Amino acid sequence: MSDPDERVPEESVRDAVERSRSGAPAVGHVVRDRFSSDEVFQRIVAAADEEITSGSRELFFSALAGGFAITITFMLYVSMKTSTGGDPVLSALLYPLGFVYIIIGGYQLYTENTLPPVALTLERLASVPALLRNWIVVLTGNFAGGAMGAAALAFGGVLSPEAGVVAAGIAQEGVDTAWWNLFSKAAFAGLIVAGVVWVEYAARDTISRLAVVYLAFLAIPLGGLYHSVVSFTEMIYLVLLGDLAIGVGLVDFVLPVLLGNTIGGVVLVTVVNYFQTTEQRLESARFEGAQRQLSLPEWVLGGLAGRSYVPLLDTADAPPVADDGPYRIVVPIQNPRTETQLVEVACLLASQRDDAVVNPVHIVQVPDRSRGYGSTQRRRIVTESEALMGDMRDIAADYDVEYQSSTVVSRRSFEELFEIARRKQADLALLQWGDDRLWGAARTDRSLSDLTSQLPCDFLVLKNRGFDASRLLLPTEGGHNCELSAEIARTLRDAVGSEITLLHVVADVTERDAGERFLAEWADELGIGDATRVVDDTGDVERAIAREARDNSLLLLGATERGLLSRLVHDSLNLSVVDEVDCSVLLAERARPRSLRERLFGQR
Repeated sequence: MSDPDERVPEESVRDAVERSRSGAPAVGHVVRDRFSSDEVFQRIVAAADEEITSGSRELFFSALAGGFAITITFMLYVSMKTSTGGDPVLSALLYPLGFVYIIIGGYQLYTENTLPPVALTLERLASVPALLRNWIVVLTGNFAGGAMGAAALAFGGVLSPEAGVVAAGIAQEGVDTAWWNLFSKAAFAGLIVAGVVWVEYAARDTISRLAVVYLAFLAIPLGGLYHSVVSFTEMIYLVLLGDLAIGVGLVDFVLPVLLGNTIGGVVLVTVVNYFQTTEQRLESARFEGAQRQLSLPEWVLGGLAGRSYVPLLDTADAPPVADDGPYRIVVPIQNPRTETQLVEVACLLASQRDDAVVNPVHIVQVPDRSRGYGSTQRRRIVTESEALMGDMRDIAADYDVEYQSSTVVSRRSFEELFEIARRKQADLALLQWGDDRLWGAARTDRSLSDLTSQLPCDFLVLKNRGFDASRLLLPTEGGHNCELSAEIARTLRDAVGSEITLLHVVADVTERDAGERFLAEWADELGIGDATRVVDDTGDVERAIAREARDNSLLLLGATERGLLSRLVHDSLNLSVVDEVDCSVLLAERARPRSLRERLFGQR
């Protein structure tokens, strides 16, 4: 008889192999081919990460394909009903085919989409606005695809004249059904569809999933139930034939079906399945357990109150909430090996304040199609990140600056940058401009214009060509961003004795005197009255900057009125001189509230 201890390594290896990268189990641990309800829920939460963090474009086109695939269900149901003389069983045999394409093929379907994002929201790992955004995008794509399919059936000659009459009859029957009956039948359909998702994550192979999907969706026509996307396609078909007003179809047919599907999927399945699982469900599905949940305001309001989604991993402690806390400089790091000097610049700026904290944050981006990282990978990521950022800790010690580093794992590197600044109550964020910049893969749930027009703090972006702060050139036309550049110049002057040159460009020689007065008053007001002042009367801003930059080691540029970060993302900076000068460039943009006019009409 073998020694039981000799089997321990084998069991450990098997457990490691049978655990998915997301941290959710790959197989059941009680009966090896079966999952417990906790394990099914964990798998759903892990899969929901990918859905809730997908970009709107990806979601929409996946939902568009799903909506068009529903046309297959409508077409086959009509064709079978025509050819079988309306036999209720035979007519329904091919009804599930469109749903098979959608679910097995991984397309987005609104009713199937109710369970995973809601599970994530119930765990307070995604906000209610993030859930609603997900639903709206998917529903819009489904309806657009269904409308395209209905148009193809109505005008493409796909259906025979007899089948066309049957199709119109099916749609009219739904329109004539009482509102409450539609709602009740749709609620049961929503229960079935969301239940399919639950069972799908409990299944281990495609054949089992195929059988579940087919039998479940076969119950919809056999039970006389209604599915919102199918109903929308039927309604649009009737509208295109000229037999129904679209407003009547939406209110009297589609709306009660949509509400019934939603409530049936969320209440009757998601909530019930949620509360039948135990408090242990979260521990292996997410890192750090409930400590990583959204606060109640974040959960209800989403990005308006802070985060809308909890990153896969964030090792930072919660920052102080006091308004008079330390001046915090957050330094998002993509590659610790190449961005050490960025932390040195932050420490240099922080050294001139008594209460400053430098907070480098290593952002590790999960690949788009990845399911995340398991507990083993988490430990490896944190260990490697701490090792890579060891030199940065030494730099902070040399400057005698308080240092707090952390690691964040997320799919949304660019938006995560803004959420990090908000969570840590940053006063200043310092980024590096390079080929591997954080905004190179700008995965985000919100538009770039929305993100970059409501900055959580001041931003500096360094284009590093060997940082040297001995001779500073600061072009200015006034404004908030140039004032931030002046504050940075004053700090560097106090820290390392930098020589400052101010540059102001006027249209022609007649404006020179006014330009000199403006520059003198502006410099005195911002505490850099000892700077060398240069007024250029050629009217050519870029040529003037390029000429003066030859004798300076660092160029400080304030953002234009239309902003800095959004232009960096799109590689559409107005000033090409940034790439032409040989010295390092520090671009500055000040956080400020937008006026009502800017909120309504954008920045001008």
